Amino acid sequence: MKKSVTFKNGHLKMAGNLYLPEGFDESKKYSGIVVVHPGGGVKEQTAGVYAQKLSDNGFAALAFDASHQGESEGEPRLLEDPDARVEDVRCAVDYLTTLPYIDQEKIGALGICAGGGYAAAAAPTERRIKAVATVSAVDIGAMFRGEGSIETQLQTLEAVAKQRTAEANGTEANFLTYAPDTLEEIDENTPVLMREAFDYYRTPRAQHPNSPNRFLFTSVDKLMAFSASSQISTYLTQPMLLIVGTEADTRGYSEQFNELSNGPKELFWVEGATHIAMYDILEYVDQAVTKLTEFFGKNL
Repeated sequence: MKKSVTFKNGHLKMAGNLYLPEGFDESKKYSGIVVVHPGGGVKEQTAGVYAQKLSDNGFAALAFDASHQGESEGEPRLLEDPDARVEDVRCAVDYLTTLPYIDQEKIGALGICAGGGYAAAAAPTERRIKAVATVSAVDIGAMFRGEGSIETQLQTLEAVAKQRTAEANGTEANFLTYAPDTLEEIDENTPVLMREAFDYYRTPRAQHPNSPNRFLFTSVDKLMAFSASSQISTYLTQPMLLIVGTEADTRGYSEQFNELSNGPKELFWVEGATHIAMYDILEYVDQAVTKLTEFFGKNL
């Protein structure tokens, strides 16, 4: 059963889909899982796939749109602000605690791609999250800093600063794309991740009108300042499960999170899967869901 729900993040109204188990009984208590979507995604895409499957296995799972994105409120639109995204996770937990059929001591978090980084960043200091899992985790801050020189990174930040000044003085907003927008933008030099991102986000496979493949260029300073892993070794004592495909070009982030954690942890490999194959290809998703069900069942 899927219910459209709203909850508050400060003055913003957040939009979510709450997936409840078959035979749901409001008089009973259920474990709740907050599901955090990738950068540029919305609740109807891979977050909804995982939330639905977790509910099929007895959990109450909440997939929601990030603030400033999808059906959730927030101006300016299409802002990708890591601090706001982490606060979204906390507010989703707030909401679950208000539901009489959710056991407040049995709340977990699952994040996919950048959502995995946001979940891993929230959990160390959000102690109501009793277990955290990721699928194809990405530290979006590290990704945006990249492997270039500090000089190159500073040039990017200077460009963002100039754009902020321009917009403050009336210039229209400037947007970047998460993935190639058209097939013509893809050639033999396009990385596998970007090829797959185009196929997922920009074709009928998972295209959604609320996921326009755009984010504000002025998000970049916030992204570059963010670290998903900074508190993992210090405060993350909750159990952590990191699921990643053996062929994922982002696998290093899951390996890093696993190495940093001093708490109970497991790095689970899905043989043959790439980063985005874990979003919706059932052969791989079902392996992940089986493992997630075992993990949350044991730790919630």
